[in-house]
Formats: sequence, C-alpha cells, structure tokens
Amino acid sequence: MREKFNATLLDFLLTADYRVATVVIDKVEHVERYRTWRFDPYHYCLAVLVERYVLWLDRRGQQGDVMAESRGGKEDMRLKKSFNLLFNTGTDYVGADKIQRTLSSSQLKVKKKDNNIAGLQLADLLAHPSFKNTLTKSSKSNTTVSNTFGAKIADILESKKYLRNASGKTLGWGAKILP
Repeated sequence: MREKFNATLLDFLLTADYRVATVVIDKVEHVERYRTWRFDPYHYCLAVLVERYVLWLDRRGQQGDVMAESRGGKEDMRLKKSFNLLFNTGTDYVGADKIQRTLSSSQLKVKKKDNNIAGLQLADLLAHPSFKNTLTKSSKSNTTVSNTFGAKIADILESKKYLRNASGKTLGWGAKILP
C-alpha cells in the first residue's frame, strides 16, 4: 500500500501545475562575511524568494500572492514587517513598483500549520528534498542525494518544477545558495 501511495504522490508531483524556488543560506558564512551587517537569515531568504517570484510572475504578465507558515507571534510580526519593507521599498534587484504591480496584496499572509493550507502542505513536502538537492550543487558541500523517496522528489523538481530564467537556467533561479 505504501508503494502505491508513493507512486501516486510522485505522479501528482510530476503532473501538477506548480513551480518551486528554493533558497538555502549558509548561516556560518553569512555571519563571517557580514560582521557588521547581519540581515536576519530568514528575512534575507524571504527577500530572495520574493525577487524570484516577482520576476517569474512579471515575465508571464501575471499576479500572485505570498503566504508563509507561522513560526510564532513575535517571529510572524517581524516577518510581516520585513515583507512590508520589501513591498514598499523593493530590493537591490527588483524595484518597489514592480513588486507592487506584480503582487496582489501588500500584506504577507501567515497561516498556522493546523490550518492545513494545501500550498503550505505541498511546500513542506518539497522543502527537505529541494534543500538537499540544492546543497548538492554547492561546490563546498559533501552532500549527496541517495536513491530515496526524497531523491525521486528532487529529480522531479530538477527536471520540471524549479523556476527558470528566460534561457532555462535553474541555478540562481529555482535553486539559490546564499552566503
């Protein structure tokens, strides 16, 4: 029964209409490189994800929304504040005008895990295999993806689901490693 379930789930992950962007941060290198300026790693990843999402939507002439899974009261408020700053001022690479034109809401939606939001559940399922696959691309990593269920998910993401730039490149787009 497990094999049948896994096969059905893998088929769904292969055929469903979605795209994935993964951002991995090396926290140790980040702290060493930016001794005086330490962008909160979680918020730095949010900025990079929003950039890629906005650029991807903009190329298609579409709009979208952003939702995050709750981490708790204070953390959620800080993340919403960080999102509001991104929305109102933009980033070094994407201006506020493009972000405001492309995102359908100026507010970050934050939902608890027990709300059972389909998109957040899908993100949870894909997060670890996508993280491991992204690490394998890092020249500093000894990580390998073995022949596991997660590796099969990573193969699907790599072949069909990562965000790509106009020339089809995924590294830096669908998979991004931050120092």
